[in-house]
Amino acid sequence: MRRLTSLVAAAALAAGLSCTKQTPPSDPPADETPATDTPTAQGGEELPERFAKELARQEARAKEISARWTPELQAQVQKLVDTKYPSAEAALKAILASPHRTPGNIERDPYRHPLETLTFFGIRQDMQVFEYAQGAGWYTEILAPLLAREGTLWLTGYDTTSSDPEQRFASRATELFLDAPGNLYEKVKTVTQKDLQGPPVLGEPNSLDMVLVIRMFHNVHRFSMWDTLMPAIHSALAPGGVLGVVQHRADPGANPDESAKQGYLPEKWLVEKIESYGFRLEESSEVNANPKDTKDYEKGVWTLPPTYELGDKDRAKYQAIGESDRSTLRFVKVAKK
Repeated sequence: MRRLTSLVAAAALAAGLSCTKQTPPSDPPADETPATDTPTAQGGEELPERFAKELARQEARAKEISARWTPELQAQVQKLVDTKYPSAEAALKAILASPHRTPGNIERDPYRHPLETLTFFGIRQDMQVFEYAQGAGWYTEILAPLLAREGTLWLTGYDTTSSDPEQRFASRATELFLDAPGNLYEKVKTVTQKDLQGPPVLGEPNSLDMVLVIRMFHNVHRFSMWDTLMPAIHSALAPGGVLGVVQHRADPGANPDESAKQGYLPEKWLVEKIESYGFRLEESSEVNANPKDTKDYEKGVWTLPPTYELGDKDRAKYQAIGESDRSTLRFVKVAKK
């Protein structure tokens, strides 16, 4: 089983399981550190070993996260939620400066430009937003308080009553992700995936204002998920709804079959691919561009921070480069061709 993006990730949790088609596998490759116990999921049944080891790691990490969430930190989140900010930009500035954010995440802001990126996508506090494959929740901890007062943040959920061990694993992992950080995600809602082998479900038809897919389309391509994911996004978005995309950007003319293995996709190809499913590129932004990214690393994009897949080897060099060069694209839903 591949190592999941985070020990407490929700939507990308089942992604690491090779049979799952709901969410693409996350990166980098597996951490094979053995678990010390065999936990159970909903219903008290013992999980197969390959699920149990990963869940044990996630439960340990969830305990660490929960311990950090003091009453003072929860009060800070409640203040963010209760305050009526004059604009999404004003709310985002307060959220980005808040101590509730995971230690180390704020250091990524100069590379990921969350204020500029979300503003470019046109996010509002009253929107219905689905964050697809949220991984470790870097954007989730920003989006949740932003949307808690007037809108809704939606994530992938799983069937707690299923006899399928993969469903039970994913449902428990999602529970850990949502419950560990105190009151941060208490207003977040999930869309239950009843069939992990079928197309993903993002919500009722025409129910969403925005879908965000952040640094994930290379995996959609690697695991041939275009024909299941894109119709699901198109169906769930309301007419004129926004698909916001951030994607590691390959050199122009790169072969996407090869570049996707390294985490990158060529922008022109990606735009044409997405538009073929009933979307129109409304605008692109260079806010997440990085001309220092040479895109030719031994371990692909995961060589760069924050992953540093090569460990200490040439770490200073990769630190000086920074995070990847990224496309930032705003699409709108139109009638399918």
